[in-house]
Amino acid sequence: MDKLSGLQPQEVWKHFEAICQVPRPSKKEEKIIEFLLKFAEDNNLEAHKDHIGNVLIKKPATPGRENVKSVVLQSHIDMVCEKNSDKKFDFDNDPITPVVDGDWVKADGTTLGADDGIGMAAQMALLVADNIEHGPIECLFTVDEETGLTGAFELNEGFFESKILLNLDSEDDGELFIGCAGGVDTLAKFPYKKETVDKGFAFKVTVSGLKGGHSGDDIHKGLGNANKIVNRFLWEASQKYDLRLASFDGGNLRNAIAREASAIAVVPGNNKEQVRVAYNMLFHDVQMELKATEPELRMKLESVDLPEFVMDEEGQSKLLNGLYACPHGVIEMSRDIEGLVETSTNLASVKMKDDHVFVTTSQRSSVESAKEDIANMLKSVFTLAGAEVKHSDGYPGWAPNTDSEILKITRDSYQELFDTKPVVRAIHAGLECGLFLEKYPGMDMISFGPTIRGAHSPDERIEIETVQKFWKHLIDVLDRIPEA
Repeated sequence: MDKLSGLQPQEVWKHFEAICQVPRPSKKEEKIIEFLLKFAEDNNLEAHKDHIGNVLIKKPATPGRENVKSVVLQSHIDMVCEKNSDKKFDFDNDPITPVVDGDWVKADGTTLGADDGIGMAAQMALLVADNIEHGPIECLFTVDEETGLTGAFELNEGFFESKILLNLDSEDDGELFIGCAGGVDTLAKFPYKKETVDKGFAFKVTVSGLKGGHSGDDIHKGLGNANKIVNRFLWEASQKYDLRLASFDGGNLRNAIAREASAIAVVPGNNKEQVRVAYNMLFHDVQMELKATEPELRMKLESVDLPEFVMDEEGQSKLLNGLYACPHGVIEMSRDIEGLVETSTNLASVKMKDDHVFVTTSQRSSVESAKEDIANMLKSVFTLAGAEVKHSDGYPGWAPNTDSEILKITRDSYQELFDTKPVVRAIHAGLECGLFLEKYPGMDMISFGPTIRGAHSPDERIEIETVQKFWKHLIDVLDRIPEA
């Protein structure tokens, strides 16, 4: 603790550092839920936990502000758990170590959890503040936003009372978000049979050093996908040599662009040098293709012992062709909002288990029919490749409301505080707001936050100066909320 004690606003950073001490992987939020309930008890605040684990903490209006409209501030309590391959870390038990690095706070080789720990910290700071005037406030902390939006899906009507919602899960200072994409996952299950080989050149090819990042916020940046690169090499080599695939392990999370991937394969011994030459040529090509966006790209080919088994040729062919044909990246830009990605898809992970290969992809779009269309495109590709395919339930988008009262309040506040007109836009990433709107029709919502870069990767970092601005902005917005 106290690594962030010199930063301002200290009332926010001290809570953020405390949050970093509590493990909170998605779907394993028991410790952070207990932490929040204890926080409420210690500060004599009314708190409720629902059946799924969402926590609501209430604070009465300050004297004289009782008639002001009630506001619910919302953040999610889980975090993406990604680390560098050489970092030993147990996200279920180890605390995150925040580090000040110039103008930024980051973690030591892991995700930081500023997404959305900084929103949580601001809520906690507000709940215990005795020098900030505001109307009635409710602080909603939702579970499992990162892997399934479970907390928002399971939220019951009436759990909170406010009709204005401030979502504190955005990552760009000076930008106010009034809409977001909806999403769905397409999951493919490739069967294969195990066969043995007793000779040949066995090798492991690894791709690492990619930036990764958020499959919504970063999908348009032309970043590399480790799954696509490894599969490209395997597919090309299989067209020339009698390559037999033994393993493929790439990516981890549905909403993160794959940073690392590796595969083990076997070719006849007399093809050893040709495979090495093919690897060098592909590495050069990919380096040139991604030189502007992925300067730290690393590829490695190394000899390994013969594996216990390889995939049968038919199963291997279906997998490699399916992955090669699988689209990844931006599918369509918005025709209505300049610069907004409308529709995209992410080849998130490839995992082998027993006698199947499990492929996870995620699709996003601000247009519901386009979301369904791209998800069906993925289903078609994988079905043709012989996989068993299913879709997740998906989640709705949040349609922008440019006549929103809270938008005007938040926009005017930012402009007057910082003498800069904020950008008002929709976001391609998924927010829980679309689900809140289903449960609470007529809810007036906006999303804003400080600047976070590299979310969902070990490069995640938060800009210190913008946390100060975020806190000042939040306090001013609450002060401007009108009477009911």
